[in-house]
Amino acid sequence: MPTKIRLARHGRKRHAYYHIVVADSRAPRDGKYIERIGSYNPNTNPATIELDFEKALKWVQTGAQPTDTARAILSYEGVMMKKHLLGGVRKGAFDEAEAEKRFTAWKEGKDAKIQSKKDKLAADKAEDTKSRLAAEAEVNEKRKADIAAKNAELAAEAEAAAAEASAEEAADEAGSEEENAEA
Repeated sequence: MPTKIRLARHGRKRHAYYHIVVADSRAPRDGKYIERIGSYNPNTNPATIELDFEKALKWVQTGAQPTDTARAILSYEGVMMKKHLLGGVRKGAFDEAEAEKRFTAWKEGKDAKIQSKKDKLAADKAEDTKSRLAAEAEVNEKRKADIAAKNAELAAEAEAAAAEASAEEAADEAGSEEENAEA
């Protein structure tokens, strides 16, 4: 039975995530599978990959052929590197301790690279948030200044109208006193 390591699609429309499965190559994409060895979520940044390393390595060593995307995921997680190193041990190029040392060195470098990307993304997000808050504060200050200017203008108009009204009242009172004096 020819086996393949491939992705089985799950999730809603335009928001897919995948199960990494070992299946008969003749089975449908989302159909019957032999074993689920992990999951892959491309919607996060960086993509989230959960993989049972030992199961994946066992299946790759027994001859399961990964699809292109599954091969990329297995390489990213180090399964293909481990298989390569174990092939070198089998050929006698180096011993198992050396293979494990090389693999851990590779894995640490890879993890450091991934962590630096996560840190950079978090720093960029924080910087973006900070710049947005600064822009919003600037807009709020401008808005407050415009409102204060408009209120001062309205207060000046109200004072002018009150002064004009009191001047008219004084003129009216003076005019009515003159009329009373004439009468």
